[in-house]
Amino acid sequence: MRLFSTTIALAAALSASLPVSAAGLRPDQAAFRGLYKELVETNTSLSVGSCTLAAERMAARLKAAGYMDSDIRLFGVPDHPKEGGLVAVLPGTAPKAKAILLLAHLDVVEAKREDWTRDPFVLVEENGYFYGRGASDDKAHAAIFTDTMIRLKAAGTKLRRPLKLALTCGEESDGAFNGAHWLASEHKDWIDAAFALNEGSVGIRDANGKQVSLGMQAGEKVYQDFRIEATNPGGHSSKPRPDNAIYSLAAALVRVGQYEFPVQFSDTTRAYFTETAKLTGGNAGAAMLRLIADPKDAAANAIVSEDPTYHSMLRTTCVATRLDGGHANNALAQRAGANINCRMFPGDSIENVRRQIVAAIADPSISVTPTGEISPTPPPPPLSQLVYGNAKTIAQKHFPGVPMLPAMTTGATDGRYLNAAGIPTYGVPGRFSDPDGNGVHGLNERKSVEGLYAERDYLFDLIQVYANARDGQ
Repeated sequence: MRLFSTTIALAAALSASLPVSAAGLRPDQAAFRGLYKELVETNTSLSVGSCTLAAERMAARLKAAGYMDSDIRLFGVPDHPKEGGLVAVLPGTAPKAKAILLLAHLDVVEAKREDWTRDPFVLVEENGYFYGRGASDDKAHAAIFTDTMIRLKAAGTKLRRPLKLALTCGEESDGAFNGAHWLASEHKDWIDAAFALNEGSVGIRDANGKQVSLGMQAGEKVYQDFRIEATNPGGHSSKPRPDNAIYSLAAALVRVGQYEFPVQFSDTTRAYFTETAKLTGGNAGAAMLRLIADPKDAAANAIVSEDPTYHSMLRTTCVATRLDGGHANNALAQRAGANINCRMFPGDSIENVRRQIVAAIADPSISVTPTGEISPTPPPPPLSQLVYGNAKTIAQKHFPGVPMLPAMTTGATDGRYLNAAGIPTYGVPGRFSDPDGNGVHGLNERKSVEGLYAERDYLFDLIQVYANARDGQ
């Protein structure tokens, strides 16, 4: 493949076919837009797409910027040929300095053309937004991180620490080959780092587009499914008996639904609610401060927990998501079960959550068993000066006057595997979400055009600060 030695050459080559809507961009922005467009338009859904193809296309771009074959690993497993990924390295100048890892997933949630206003796998720029599946989750980060690696290499920038890039598959789909998990468990040396930057953090924009706050994610809730099951000898439906598996299960589900897990705080959520109380003010803000002082304050808890997001941030939550039972219309059920999906507070153990579900059900005939992949339950990473302090400082240059809040995501990302493997993983700031969530995982997913370019500029500066920092700085 022909190599281009300068950023200008790359920009010219990659922006030649860009649509008119890209006119007026800086050359580096035009090159980035072409990369972002290629990623969004590479279908990486589990059903018909290919993460492997997306990884190969990003590898080609890295090579065009001057990376050698020895700097890039394309990886995968034979059983999942379309679910491969990429690891690339930009060496540092300090041999003993630990790397900074940039992690993003290439796969996307399924999207049906007939349901969308626009083709979900064609990047459309319209009314100040980019539309497309993955435009936000998570091809924005994949594009920004890959583009950062390209720009630094093409410019000959020397960084103290090595900079690593991992583009993986399997984050969005059960049953897929999860590249982040595989790397953390099988090839940690490829991605080992002082810390990793990942998705998972969201800043807030109000209905008028004003930037309200930045977020930096440090810690995430842990995904874990449990099966609750009632069994019974059964029999002929013409002779009902008082002990009925379906009724026992129904009663157990009511009790699970009524159970409220206790309020918990980590350093991250304590700082988040402290700062949010200042921004919110009034009765709700005062209740947040009272709850921080006393997590058992029921009155304060009731006020704060009226907001579904706050409610989830304060505790482990468990909810019934699937039901099954019975074997014939004319027979008493011999078995009835349900899936309980829990999002566990960071550091909360699976066994501790299971015990609370058992206690809430209060029926020894009902079994409660963790199912599926047994998730790691690491505590949240620290909000250090190196990571959080530098993020706040650089943010004031790019987003002056916008406060930054530490955040815990109530969902789950691949960061859980890295945190469990001893690589502290943070959701990077810079992204802002509209009140409706921008269609992420839903229809007509979109990303602010202005916001994407601003996030790219911010992260380009921040990543260089991280990569040149000494421990503790």
